[in-house]
Amino acid sequence: MFRGPRPARWPTKRSRVLDVSLAVGSAAVDGLALWFLTLDSFWAPRGVAAVAAFLVGLALVVRRRHPVALAGLTIVAGVGLGSGLTSGLIALYSLGAYAASRRAVTCLAAVAITGFTLQPEPGLSHDEPLLLRLVVAAVFVAPPVLLGLYMGTRKQLIASLQERTRRLERERTLLAERARVEERARIAREMHDVVANRVSVMVVHASALRAIVARDPERAAETAAVIGDMGRQALEELRQVIGVLRLGEDSGPQATPTLADLRELVDQSGAAGLKVCLTTEIEDGALPPEVARTVYRVIQEALTNVHKHAGDADTHVLIRQTPDVIEMSVENAPADAEPGHALPGGGNGLVGLRERVTALGGSLQAGPRPGGGFAVHARIPLPVTS
Repeated sequence: MFRGPRPARWPTKRSRVLDVSLAVGSAAVDGLALWFLTLDSFWAPRGVAAVAAFLVGLALVVRRRHPVALAGLTIVAGVGLGSGLTSGLIALYSLGAYAASRRAVTCLAAVAITGFTLQPEPGLSHDEPLLLRLVVAAVFVAPPVLLGLYMGTRKQLIASLQERTRRLERERTLLAERARVEERARIAREMHDVVANRVSVMVVHASALRAIVARDPERAAETAAVIGDMGRQALEELRQVIGVLRLGEDSGPQATPTLADLRELVDQSGAAGLKVCLTTEIEDGALPPEVARTVYRVIQEALTNVHKHAGDADTHVLIRQTPDVIEMSVENAPADAEPGHALPGGGNGLVGLRERVTALGGSLQAGPRPGGGFAVHARIPLPVTS
């Protein structure tokens, strides 16, 4: 069973200072202790045991990177030369804390207990009962190993929680950025629907007004009145949009377009010089508010595009409702001549329409007609009523 890859030699400067200090301190303590300890009953010379203890202590600098090898070295030095009490405890702790394999930890701990039971000197004599030697060996080996396992598991848990926190923070940042992008797209769509469509038709009316003001003052006055009405409508819709965008401001429920509003929209295009006819097969007031607003925006944007690109071309608007879907289409014939006004078009309107229709589960197709002209078709499913 594995607990992950080996840790870095020294993850921080503090850990490096700690390991070097432990190595130097353990080497000094164990070396001096064995140098001044009387080992008359032990086979290894005092100098050899002290030097071995000193070298084993210095080997603690690799306790994070090579805990299994260090534990094996400590067991061999302890059983064979009787050296390394302090370094042995630290090595066994490091074995539990940093070894990647739990099986290696278990096997080395069992080997250490067995080795110290069979060779207890110089701490104990061979004359001591086997059970006592086994208990002393277990007390010497088990606590540091278990403490190391606990600390290693705790560190892994903390690292896992920190990584999860970082991942959640990244996801939160991505979601926030996505929300900002979607909000910018929604604002752009609303501003385009409110400003661009109304202003485009107003420009067409203004062009017609300039052409007829001298020869037909009465019609020019009617056109000026239409421009004023459309300007007021644009300002009212703009006020509603700004009210929704302002944080904490309640602008009230948005108005739901009716069949009369659709007829008025078509009549405004007709008054601007567009040859347009409207065919409706819907029940007034039967559409959900969001669907009705989307239908209105589709017709509005399609008629605006006819004004921009086809001038006074013959145009047919069809709105048909069935029990489960509403269909709408705006088709115009080829333009007889280039429009007399210069209205810019960037394609953002159709993109916004497709987003609106798709958000309601519908579809929108827009493109040239086979015989010339342009067509916009949209289908929006209606919610099932019980």
